[in-house]
Amino acid sequence: MLPLPPPPPTPDLKKHIHNRISNSLIPWQRSFDFWLRTARIYAGYKVFQVRVSFVKDVHLQEAMWERQHQLAADNIYSLCSDLGGFFLKVAYSFQSSLLLFSNVSSSIPATPSFITTPGLGLDDVFDRFDPQPLGSASIAQVHRARLKGHNTDVVVKVQHPGVEKLMMTDIRNLQAFAYYMQKTDIKFDLYSITKEMEKQIGYEFDFTREADAMHRIRCFLYANNKKSPVLVPRVLKDIVTRRVLVMEYIDGVPILNLGEEIAKRGINPGGKIAAAAKQKILNSLTLAYGQMIFKSGFFHADPHPGNILICKGSEARFLVALLDYGQVKDLPANLRFGYAELVLAMADNDPIGATKSFKDLGIKTLSKCDKNEDQEMLKLAQTMFDTGLPPGVTTLQPFSEGSSLEKFSVEGFPEELFSILRTVHLLRGLSVGLGLNYSCAKQWRPIAEETLHRAGRLKDFYLLLNCIEIFLNCGDSRYRPESSSSKTRILQEIIPQEMMNLGVEKDREHGIF
Repeated sequence: MLPLPPPPPTPDLKKHIHNRISNSLIPWQRSFDFWLRTARIYAGYKVFQVRVSFVKDVHLQEAMWERQHQLAADNIYSLCSDLGGFFLKVAYSFQSSLLLFSNVSSSIPATPSFITTPGLGLDDVFDRFDPQPLGSASIAQVHRARLKGHNTDVVVKVQHPGVEKLMMTDIRNLQAFAYYMQKTDIKFDLYSITKEMEKQIGYEFDFTREADAMHRIRCFLYANNKKSPVLVPRVLKDIVTRRVLVMEYIDGVPILNLGEEIAKRGINPGGKIAAAAKQKILNSLTLAYGQMIFKSGFFHADPHPGNILICKGSEARFLVALLDYGQVKDLPANLRFGYAELVLAMADNDPIGATKSFKDLGIKTLSKCDKNEDQEMLKLAQTMFDTGLPPGVTTLQPFSEGSSLEKFSVEGFPEELFSILRTVHLLRGLSVGLGLNYSCAKQWRPIAEETLHRAGRLKDFYLLLNCIEIFLNCGDSRYRPESSSSKTRILQEIIPQEMMNLGVEKDREHGIF
């Protein structure tokens, strides 16, 4: 007698099998979509290069390149918007304008929220839990809630299911493309950058690590300032798991909506008060990052617009809150000091110092300059590691014809420096979006100087001279020279006295005294 055939699968089993097969095919589908669309963008540029080579008029060439860049930007926007996830992070990393991706940040679909704690449900932990998320990003979404027995609200960050596997697939596709591009078209070590991105994004899936980072940075900023330049949410460590994070709720509006918020407060968006508010916001962020990078070395490495809030209830002050500590960087001391020296060189427009700092940082370059190599190296450093833009320039195209990156091949770039590079470029994008042009190197100069001084890498003599330079422009009557004789008195009397106060011997080697 033949055995009976197995019973047909139940509807639930059929659905389960169908979902398993569909989920296993998603990475392949995303990979195919990425390579198809990337190939189209790349081929479009290669065909265009042939076309534009037949055009002799320089102005017409520039206009054609502008149209081609806009077409490519639209296609990249579409790719990032449609695929979402990791590609939105890439977009934010290299954006030069807040406006380009402002709509993408809020377009990521939310997933049905669920929080599982052994033996507990939502009702056991929360008095209230809003199922509609406040926002949804590439890795997680956040909900407003209230814990049992508390009278203040909290934010609950919940990781999207299955997101880790998809994002790691995406980044490996990007690594392969970056490796190809650096071998064929762009003389920059893109592959090392994508390796650092892979490492940093891998950390983001562990919310216990993020909670520790948030607590550490909050303690540092609050301990080193009478009033912290930015607000950092307080973590509720007792209810943090690898995929769920609970923190205090900060009421505010995204910085992308700053114009609307300014208008709501009865301020003329084009007036002096609005301009001063924007400058204060930028100064607060710059100060916080300067302290984190140079004094601590442990810093928030993801200052894209979605992670910056303008707090409500602070009408006169425009307080800033810095969110999302999934991407942080603990910078080794040698790179921290090396970047501090580079900041001094950039702030002082010192080409020799910039060249030396690049070598000390381990950035390997191959020059294609016919002349003024050190000066071009300074421009390269400022393009990569400073936020300032040349006069009249609103967007920086680092790989455009005639740029410093066309005159140098960056053949080796330390992975550890990528987080600084990314942070600077995001701050530049933020300043462009606010309509401001400023140099973070000049803002960070005093902090970098102090860091090097404390490490014994900057002589008190030079620190004092810089202090005197600052005093010359401030209200201290001793340092306001009305004539050359007053300046001589500063050199002969005041500086030696201040040096004695510091316990420093006169530096006769330089022949000043």
